[in-house]
Amino acid sequence: MTPSTHDARPPYQQAADALRSEIKAGKLKPGEQLPSHRELQERFGIANMTARSALRVLREEGFIYTVQGRGSYVVDAIGPSGEVIEAKRYTSPQKTAGTAEAPTSTEPTGTLTEALLEVRDQLRTLNAEVQTLKREVAELKSRQHS
Repeated sequence: MTPSTHDARPPYQQAADALRSEIKAGKLKPGEQLPSHRELQERFGIANMTARSALRVLREEGFIYTVQGRGSYVVDAIGPSGEVIEAKRYTSPQKTAGTAEAPTSTEPTGTLTEALLEVRDQLRTLNAEVQTLKREVAELKSRQHS
């Protein structure tokens, strides 16, 4: 699919829109790796930097995340109508002057949220490694049957 010459949107936006639609439709599932920059270049007939821009748009919108050296992946939480469900970032309650009020157990603190976000990032990295291993196993199996 090459960018439409009749479409006024920039090519990177056209590619991002197509990928976003696939994510919302469930064609690209949570945790699934997106095609590489090179594959996106070939599929959409765009330059490398244009493919990177399309992925940047999706990353900024929260639809994908990128693991350095591994690729880009669909986020884990896409709602039933295609909306991105993001982890909420909580901050510690502000202390008023002269009080030492501790947060209640129902109010997560910034450090807990930071720890949870770090765990999420680690899980995403592990997911990327699992996807790589699955591809390697499939490749080995196909070679074995040849």
